[in-house]
Amino acid sequence: MEKQKAKQLIKNMLTPLDIRINGNRPWDIQINNPQFYQRVISGGSLALGESYMDGWWDCNALDEFFKRLLEYRIDKKAKSLKPAILWEIFKARVMNVQRGARAFIVGRRHYDTGNTLFKLMLDKGLNYSCGYWHNARNLDEAQIGKLDLICRKIGLKQGMTVLDIGCGWGGFAKYAAQTYGVKVKGITVSKEQAEYAGKQCEGLDVTIELIDYRDLNEKYDRIVSIGMFEHVGWKNYKTYMSVVHRCLKDDGLFLLHTIAGNTPAKNTDPWIGTYIFPNSMLPSASQITQAAEGLFILEDLHSLGRYYDQTLMVWYENFTQNWDHIKDQYDMRFFRMWSYYLLSCAASFRSRRNQLLQIVFSKQGIGQVFRSEGELFI
Repeated sequence: MEKQKAKQLIKNMLTPLDIRINGNRPWDIQINNPQFYQRVISGGSLALGESYMDGWWDCNALDEFFKRLLEYRIDKKAKSLKPAILWEIFKARVMNVQRGARAFIVGRRHYDTGNTLFKLMLDKGLNYSCGYWHNARNLDEAQIGKLDLICRKIGLKQGMTVLDIGCGWGGFAKYAAQTYGVKVKGITVSKEQAEYAGKQCEGLDVTIELIDYRDLNEKYDRIVSIGMFEHVGWKNYKTYMSVVHRCLKDDGLFLLHTIAGNTPAKNTDPWIGTYIFPNSMLPSASQITQAAEGLFILEDLHSLGRYYDQTLMVWYENFTQNWDHIKDQYDMRFFRMWSYYLLSCAASFRSRRNQLLQIVFSKQGIGQVFRSEGELFI
């Protein structure tokens, strides 16, 4: 496609979104390379992200730019699927890219990026999931609030055994063991996370293991999974639920904390899958509940997506403010990639295209009901 025609096509797509090319408002885009238009037309969302990483265009408020794109459903307005998207769909439908043999790829590619980066970006406990900003004044309080909300929802009591599937850097395991006196086993597919979590939880009744969830067999009073289900994949949702069912005692509770889409999906955004979370996939509420059918009773579903926008914007602020401390370890392309990731994700929650769900399951049913802000009523 010739350059002028490609430029006009992009302009026609952006005009209804109130986004101008080389405009002077924060969400307008500034084009640095005239080949940008042809590249994006031919490569879709993958090319949009890669061209930003390469410095071909800029935007002072990427989060607001993406909010407009997502609210307008720009992905649905496109008249044809690009080759990169078709390849992602093919992989997702034909291949099980989250199978056991590939389970550790996301650990190496994302979570092993460097603990220093995450220490500068996250809260003191290195909780890499949505904070609970109800009554919180800062990120540390929001993450502690989230951890305590989870503990209260599953009714933790001293002496209980708890399994944390996808334990990250040990934030939940440490908090639950210290605050509630429980015994926690955390598992992760990230070597860096496992080593760090083990050190963080020294002296507590906590064990951390570098294993895939499918290898679990022991029984626990409570099971939690915080920000891990996004890596399971639709072909494995039922397997995942079966493993949790196998490991949960008959009178136990399971809390799933996960990002979710509004509709069932079998593929992910090509740019996110290539550069940020390889083999990732966002479930829908219906995909989660269908996978749990015949295994669990759904006791409570709590939507917290409005808090993820705020969490991501604080992470972005921390990342940019501390960039000078780590810029020798990365390059400017990484800086642009990470900024693009954080701000586009913030926009996905601001536009309500993505949600954050906390779901409590039981095996046999309980006589307690959870309400809107997670408070327990008898």
